Amino acid sequence: MKGSAGKNAEVTKQNIVDSVPQTGFFGHPKGLLTLFFTEFWERFSYYGMRALLLYYIYDTTVNGGLGFTQSTAVAIMSVYGSLVYMSTIIGGWLADRVLGKSKSLFYGGILIMLGHIALAFPGGAPTLYTSMGLIIIGTGLLKPNVSSVVGEMYAENDNRRDAGFSIFYMGINMGALIAPLIVGTVGQKVDYHLGFSLAAVGMLAGLLVFLFTRKKYLGLAGATVPNPLTREERGRVLTRLGLGALIVAAIVAAAAWTGWLTIRSFTVAISILGVLIPVAYFTVMYRSGKTTDIERSRLLAYIPLFIAAVMFWSIQEQGATILGVYADQRTQLDFAGIHIEPSWFQSANPLFIIVLAPVFAWLWTSLGDRQPSVPVKFSLGLLFAGLSFLVILLPGQFGGGGLVNPLWLVLSYFVVVLGELCLSPVGLSTTTKLAPEAFSAQAMSLWFLAPAAAQAINALISQLYSEENETLYFGIIGGASIALGVVLFLIAPVIRKAMRGIH
Repeated sequence: MKGSAGKNAEVTKQNIVDSVPQTGFFGHPKGLLTLFFTEFWERFSYYGMRALLLYYIYDTTVNGGLGFTQSTAVAIMSVYGSLVYMSTIIGGWLADRVLGKSKSLFYGGILIMLGHIALAFPGGAPTLYTSMGLIIIGTGLLKPNVSSVVGEMYAENDNRRDAGFSIFYMGINMGALIAPLIVGTVGQKVDYHLGFSLAAVGMLAGLLVFLFTRKKYLGLAGATVPNPLTREERGRVLTRLGLGALIVAAIVAAAAWTGWLTIRSFTVAISILGVLIPVAYFTVMYRSGKTTDIERSRLLAYIPLFIAAVMFWSIQEQGATILGVYADQRTQLDFAGIHIEPSWFQSANPLFIIVLAPVFAWLWTSLGDRQPSVPVKFSLGLLFAGLSFLVILLPGQFGGGGLVNPLWLVLSYFVVVLGELCLSPVGLSTTTKLAPEAFSAQAMSLWFLAPAAAQAINALISQLYSEENETLYFGIIGGASIALGVVLFLIAPVIRKAMRGIH
């Protein structure tokens, strides 16, 4: 391992950049083609499965589903989403200390594909949980590392970097756009397991693109282990992992023996964990001797922004759960001469992002120094998120209880995307700026903990939803988001002062 450390020490950032063919994909490094299509197909598989999974879980066994209750299905989906985001912490650590980014994302893709293959065969709940476990681990390995490899291909002063990431994220949204239309249609019209098979084929396509082009196009990008474990560290890590595995196994065995291990209890445990992990993260950073007074002030400024992000993602992520149920059970699906599959609505979010992202980029650039501050942008994100829930309660409140015109649901997705474009693009940038220097490498994991906490909270609160109380449900959550947005707007000057020179 020490030899590996020495080898990595000889590889500089410029060496990596020089090893990558710098032109060939819309004027960008050729490796961007590899990562664009790898992520395109990974997102195709993920969002295709997610668009179909909710209905598969609560549909009747006669129709090929698992026959769970609607509230249980929503809870399972929320826990699944939370664990996907939590797993990025482990994936980032393994890439930095053991595998390197390139191997991490490749092995992650294999696990994701195996997860989809598991669901391609009827196997009931055990197959579902096996599939989710594989995809959770695989996404944790792939998701945080593929973006990092994109960054490694560009020199620090390369003015193509931002445009390169824009092209890359376009691939993400294109995969997310077409997946529900293809996987969802096949799954709901033909067979659920055939739909999941298409998700597996999509991930296989991504793996093949990566496998056959990485050596030629990526060079050394993602190939090194930045901070490999020493022999002494390896022994300590293995010991801790072994003890941790034994403790977890003992807890699971005891819970199963006492009858405590149920979907409900597991949901509660993950919900608590989703809140405690960010609290622990902030506490460790704040109390660390490596954190300066200025950095502590910036951390305190980041806390209200993080809470705002949790509130926002709590609403945005319900677009695939509560609004997925709403699309299936409350929406008029025969519209304008065509029959709409409920899963198709999952394409609305990426479609609006593809259309509106350039508009927002132009807007902020045009405003220049006059554009809103970070806290104000976050408050706008909360305002639009809250309005998206208020929009969807209107037809139920005034429509006489019948099926709702699908345009109301589309409008709700549109409004929340306005909030996403105010909050999400600046979120990671702000995180890296406000994070203490000693913890800068973990900043991306910290940002991913916001949607993880949001999904963990959703696992509990979403079980309160029903058609009978939907006005109350959407009204309280939407109103709370707007209220929090107003508070954040009012204290924006205080937050900006605490950010200590970061804008």
